[in-house]
Amino acid sequence: MKIIQAEGLGHRKLNEALRSIQEPCTIEGCCGQRFIAAGMSGKNVTIEGVPGNALGAYLNGGTLTVLGSAQDAVGDTMNAGTIVVHGNIGDAAGYAMRGGKIYIRGNAGYRTGIHMKAYEDKVPLMVIGGKAGSFLGEYQAGGRIIVLNLDTPREKIVGFFPCTGMHGGKMFLRSDCKDVVFPEQVTARPAEEDDLQELRAELAEYCALFGLDLEEILSVPFTIITPDSRNPYRQMYVAN
Repeated sequence: MKIIQAEGLGHRKLNEALRSIQEPCTIEGCCGQRFIAAGMSGKNVTIEGVPGNALGAYLNGGTLTVLGSAQDAVGDTMNAGTIVVHGNIGDAAGYAMRGGKIYIRGNAGYRTGIHMKAYEDKVPLMVIGGKAGSFLGEYQAGGRIIVLNLDTPREKIVGFFPCTGMHGGKMFLRSDCKDVVFPEQVTARPAEEDDLQELRAELAEYCALFGLDLEEILSVPFTIITPDSRNPYRQMYVAN
């Protein structure tokens, strides 16, 4: 296992070092460096510390694992690969994400999954183990967003204005959502058996990564949110 000592390195030097290593590596002493692994593929990187904005931006494959929390724009416009964060993340994670997976054990900030999209066999997936901030899934055009609220189940699972402008994809919230206000352009309904089977497939890897009991997670009611077929936003976009 190769070690990169990030202390004192700017993001350019850090990424130069990362590009030069082909085998799995660990970045130690990370403290806010932005754009780590941006545009890269085939890397297996473990990060100790807190990476800065745009971790894995334009990621095209490989696995990034953060043993703590991460800042804003995790997986910005990522195309493939997996990002695993054992703590919390900031705002705008998965912005325009078009492939790959983002697994968050903790909470997510505002505008998570904004402009997430899907195309042909690329169906991005984001799973949040905690809560999500306001504007979750804003203008979502494709893919899957799952929020589990595992740590504070008595608190509201999502902030204000979820699914604003949603015109594609699907969202799964582990709650009856009686305290959540959705826009008129989406349909929110209780999960049925077919939905639970879909969730079981989507959550298997997540639960294995974080040592969670899948059946226990699925024992709580879920709400499924999809765009209304009459949604006027659908007419504004090509891909749904």
